[in-house]
Amino acid sequence: MDAILVTGFEPFQGEALNPSWEVARSLAGETLGVHYKIIARRLPTVYGQAGEELVQAIRDIEPRAVVCLGEAGGRTHVTPERVAINIMDARIPDNAGQKPVDEPIAPDGPAAYFSTLPIRAMVEAMCQANVPAHISNTAGTFVCNDTFYRLMHFIAEQAPGLIGGFIHVPYMTEQALNKQAPSLPLATLTAGIRTALTVVASALGPSSVPRC
Repeated sequence: MDAILVTGFEPFQGEALNPSWEVARSLAGETLGVHYKIIARRLPTVYGQAGEELVQAIRDIEPRAVVCLGEAGGRTHVTPERVAINIMDARIPDNAGQKPVDEPIAPDGPAAYFSTLPIRAMVEAMCQANVPAHISNTAGTFVCNDTFYRLMHFIAEQAPGLIGGFIHVPYMTEQALNKQAPSLPLATLTAGIRTALTVVASALGPSSVPRC
């Protein structure tokens, strides 16, 4: 059985939870049909390090697809990202205290990469499952975008058969109890990402691993 790697981030900026990791770990071990197993990994909310750990996980697991999740507080929908841009520009420090301003992620890399996930079909499927979703055209310039760009840069240079991309999720309801911010229940977020991953698995087709 082949794998789909799903990642989430550790909490940051004083939060106790990060919905991206809560969703990823909720899905860990599930199978999509008979062909794909979901494997989850937590990444540090640190520029560069998250991308390095992601690449190492890809080398170890050898998945057919990589779907990175991140928190986008203030958003109302689950939002597959269309594009990653080659810039680090932090409004707040990451969890290592780094706060880069106007720095390229890869000095010799292209300005941007597009997701290779079937984002339109993913959004349509989530909406049909009553999970609010739409395509986003900006992944920001914090660690989420940094990790998304590093993923796509690695794929372009070293893993052309791999598909990958990034999905932002809003706050969980538990986080928003003391915030004036939109949120969705963890069950809804998990159902939405499961639906999106099912679309990814369908796009991949049968597993490349022979079964007895």
